[in-house]
Amino acid sequence: MRPAMWFGGGVALAAAAYSPFMRRRYLTWGATAEEVDAELPGDDLLPDADMLSTRATTIVAPPSAVWPWLVQMGSGRGGAYTYDWIENLFGLGMHSADTILPQFQDLAVGDVLPMGNDGPGMRVEICDPPRTLVFRSEDGQWVWIFSLSEQHGGTRLVSRNRIAENGASIGRRLADRLILEPGSLVMERKMLIGIRDRAESLTAS
Repeated sequence: MRPAMWFGGGVALAAAAYSPFMRRRYLTWGATAEEVDAELPGDDLLPDADMLSTRATTIVAPPSAVWPWLVQMGSGRGGAYTYDWIENLFGLGMHSADTILPQFQDLAVGDVLPMGNDGPGMRVEICDPPRTLVFRSEDGQWVWIFSLSEQHGGTRLVSRNRIAENGASIGRRLADRLILEPGSLVMERKMLIGIRDRAESLTAS
């Protein structure tokens, strides 16, 4: 009976995690309904995404103080402000900086940032300081949009991911729903909070 109970409990937990309510929470953490529905520059780079997330945070600092932390992100650059040890399990070489790095501030359209040794690089498609920064993977499967807007003297930072699953098996798609989506919330929430805390700390000082 015990294996059956464990299996049944696992199925019930998976069903709850994949419920529309929980999935929406995974994919829209911190974002308002208006932000989720809004069209952002870069959406047209992958209009028929299979996976779409829109997450956001409010930062008590102007967009001009948030922008430098965004443009220096990347492997071998300023890191991703999330759990470096998890990123580095996948060979991404992330080391999150706690200061603004002048040598990485001149990001421009066409620049390609590496994603570890094996992953496709991320090409800068839109660089409109201090409002919009958009990356697209070289294989065209992932578009990552950062949108900054001024709000009551601070910044509303929105991060949107658009991902295609072209040719993925049913098993892979299921794994993406049950593992990748909630896992991406853990990592991206930490990233947004990391950017927020760094920008607010530097502005306050």
